[in-house]
Amino acid sequence: MTEGQHRSHGESARRPGRADAGGPAGAGRGADDLGDLLTRVARGDQDAYAAVYDRTAGQVLGLVRTVVRDPAQSEEVAQEVLLDVWRSASRFDAGLGSASAWVMTLAHRRAVDRVRSEQKAAERERRVASSAVAYDEVVEAVEARLDRERVRRCLGSLTELQRESVTLAYYGGYTYREVAGLLGVAVGTVKTRMRDGMIRLRDCLGVDL
Repeated sequence: MTEGQHRSHGESARRPGRADAGGPAGAGRGADDLGDLLTRVARGDQDAYAAVYDRTAGQVLGLVRTVVRDPAQSEEVAQEVLLDVWRSASRFDAGLGSASAWVMTLAHRRAVDRVRSEQKAAERERRVASSAVAYDEVVEAVEARLDRERVRRCLGSLTELQRESVTLAYYGGYTYREVAGLLGVAVGTVKTRMRDGMIRLRDCLGVDL
């Protein structure tokens, strides 16, 4: 995140506060430390917030990057942290620690939350993907089994010659002439029996054959 980006974000992030309320940041108050600036930010001082932003943005991004790793996400989290500073400056208590430690604590919490959120999202995606694969496999197995049972049941409704002719031709890959030779019947008989058998199968299975 460049200095120009920090400034740009500072200008945008200052919008939640009221209009300029006290002149240029640090004018006549060069000795103000970060804690004093946060106190002014809590009162809605936009210039004080700009000063806090400039002082802490680099440190915030550096800490976040050590936790989040991903550069783009690190910048997003750093932006969120600096907005948190604007929103929750009133929660800073100098009696509990330094202003810098308070800001860095916000940064660390945000970074850890982002990592945990990403890990949970990845785990959910893995579970969904695993469940989808398992579901598809079960559905396919059930459908295949049901189809085999339906075909077997419907084949059982044919005459012996029809069943043998259909089985040899469709499952064995034999030609009419070869089927006729194997069954010892005329080719015309095989064609007739197969035609009648396929009509009965179509009606039984409820599909176009």
